[in-house]
Amino acid sequence: MAARKVLTGARVVLPTGTLTDGRVIVDGTKIAGHAPDDASTVDLTGHWLVPGFVDIHNHGGGGASFTSGTADDVLKGVRTHQEHGTTTLVASTVTGSMDFLAERAGFLSELAEQGDLAGIHFEGPFISPCRKGAHDETLLRDPDPADVRKLMDAARGQARMFTLATEMRGGIDSVRLLAEHGVIAAIGHTDATYEQTVEAIDAGATVATHLFNAMPHLEHRTPGPIAALLEDERVTVELINDGTHLHPAAFQLAFHHAGAKRVALITDAMDAAGFGDGEYMLGPLAVEVKDSVARLVTEDGTPGSIAGSTLTLDRAFKRAATIDKLPVESIVQAISVNPAKLLGAYDRIGSLEPGKDADLVVLDSEFALVGVMRKGEWVIEPQLG
Repeated sequence: MAARKVLTGARVVLPTGTLTDGRVIVDGTKIAGHAPDDASTVDLTGHWLVPGFVDIHNHGGGGASFTSGTADDVLKGVRTHQEHGTTTLVASTVTGSMDFLAERAGFLSELAEQGDLAGIHFEGPFISPCRKGAHDETLLRDPDPADVRKLMDAARGQARMFTLATEMRGGIDSVRLLAEHGVIAAIGHTDATYEQTVEAIDAGATVATHLFNAMPHLEHRTPGPIAALLEDERVTVELINDGTHLHPAAFQLAFHHAGAKRVALITDAMDAAGFGDGEYMLGPLAVEVKDSVARLVTEDGTPGSIAGSTLTLDRAFKRAATIDKLPVESIVQAISVNPAKLLGAYDRIGSLEPGKDADLVVLDSEFALVGVMRKGEWVIEPQLG
């Protein structure tokens, strides 16, 4: 049960900066401005206290898939990521038939309506066969606005984002449709040129789906979508910081060029996240996870396309702090603040301020996760002293 607590002694990352000996007051499910008389004290000296992580691109975890699992499976996946600091999660689907995706949208919308999910992200089927990645090519289709509208309607107001290859027929009109309804149009799994990408951004696209991955390489004469997405102040770029999807130099190039206010750290996680190596299904496609890297299974046994990740956001945070040497405040901006703002939920989540949900993560001095609180309740209670 949510209780009344005063968390003291930690380095607390706030929108205004970091307090070296700060405190956060939790009253029920919310962060409070004043401590109740009966509040208990938790001494977090030597630790970091940061807002709960917000993942806008996640396909599953804990052995469970958001695309095909039961309600219990989905909740197991959500719980797995909560245990790794993700207190707000958008469920991402993978390409399927229109009827299947519409049915799945209705199912996932129920979990979103009861507060277990923060909405739905449709990654496919409106993507380019040239850049399909781990999607079934036979089920891909042009982003016809009528089809986009069908999935929006099936999601009953819980659609948060669509990934589109906006250069395909209907792409620009679909971007405009999504923008008009307050749904994020994300450019990804695309073979677009630089000019086509600029057109899509001007039409209302605001997110780059896992920048660098599943799009043309950055070339000096044909800069393609990467340059257009990085240079435009209206675009937030998703980055998968697992050391597999991006070389550290590419990650740092994007982070420093876009700036902390325009990056969203994501997992793009699939079932194996928080679960382990083995054989899995990603939609209708077989995936093998070996040494924590997920790849499609091919008929000839050669390594297939990377199929999502096994990343959790606590690992992404630690890597950004210890390997990429980013300021903690910048990491918090990218892992909590920016995605919360993209979801239109920054009034409730994304920072440690009075009146917001008591969603927070406790990290030790080496940035290992030791505690997670969601809406005032410990998901993982710190074992201190």
